[in-house]
Amino acid sequence: MPKKTKDNVKAVKAKNVKKSTRKAETAKLRKPAPAKPKATRAARTKPAKTSKAAKGKASKQKSPKLPVPQTQETAQVLLSETVFEGPLFRVLRDRLIEPGGKEGVRDIIRHNGSVVILALDHGKSKKDPWVVVERQYRHAANQFLWELPAGKLDAGEEPLAGAQRELEEETGYKAKKWKPLVEYYASPGFLGESMKVFLAEGLVAGNAHPEEDEQIEIRLVKLSEILTMIEKGAILDGKTLTSVLLYARRKSGKKKK
Repeated sequence: MPKKTKDNVKAVKAKNVKKSTRKAETAKLRKPAPAKPKATRAARTKPAKTSKAAKGKASKQKSPKLPVPQTQETAQVLLSETVFEGPLFRVLRDRLIEPGGKEGVRDIIRHNGSVVILALDHGKSKKDPWVVVERQYRHAANQFLWELPAGKLDAGEEPLAGAQRELEEETGYKAKKWKPLVEYYASPGFLGESMKVFLAEGLVAGNAHPEEDEQIEIRLVKLSEILTMIEKGAILDGKTLTSVLLYARRKSGKKKK
């Protein structure tokens, strides 16, 4: 066979090899990707969406109420000794067993209790009434304090009668309308003084006659101004903070209704 013919055969073979190689590569490129495993029903399930109404309802749910004990437990006093007695209070040293079973010794200040008067004058504005406040020196605090009228109850005295007496003695005012606001213990860790707060309205001015050791400056201050003084830290007296803030909150709640 002539050389030219052999070369032609080799060229044909090489051409056929190239074609087969291209087909193989094309087959690889066109080979479909392996199918992905189908998601199970559980995997396909989407989390349920919470509607806006449901979210709002959840946010408005009331917090659980604190349990109210059916019976009020008290300590068992084994021994009580008076270690000090003065005109305003007495100090007792009690050896006792607390309701939880723990035995201990406590020094307690016993007191007849006090009354606090939030006296309001609505004459010029019902939204922002005038409040009767006092300024006097308190040696325990080592400074002058702004306070609501208040005082100690006499032994066996009814709280309302005591509040009426204290308001007239310290400020000269009488009130036509009286209403209890709140009762609390200022420092129950060692002080047994209960403080009963009364709301006094319909004020009638008169002459004050405080006790000899009392030097009291009387002022009428708008409720809004007292709240500003509280925010600025100008009022440090606990009974005034408690009474004014509680009244302002209740007053604000009535407006919203």
